[in-house]
Amino acid sequence: MKRFAILLGVVATTGFVTACGPDMRVINNASERAEAAATKAEASANSADAAANQAATAASQAEAAASGAEDAVRRANDAVSRLEAAFSTSVTK
Repeated sequence: MKRFAILLGVVATTGFVTACGPDMRVINNASERAEAAATKAEASANSADAAANQAATAASQAEAAASGAEDAVRRANDAVSRLEAAFSTSVTK
């Protein structure tokens, strides 16, 4: 879809330039620049997609690590509670 929109823009630009004057050299230069810009834009879009995928993977890993850390905190708090309970019963005996 992006490629189609870009190509449509190139065709529209070429048509506009053609309608404005008969100088084919200028038209050809503008078309080549437009095609180069479209290619660069497509490459940039692909890079952005790859970066987004990497960010999603990193976010998933961070979420898993955070969940593991929360579990560790709960286990540590439980152990402390049991230790305090054991100490409290040993002191009162």
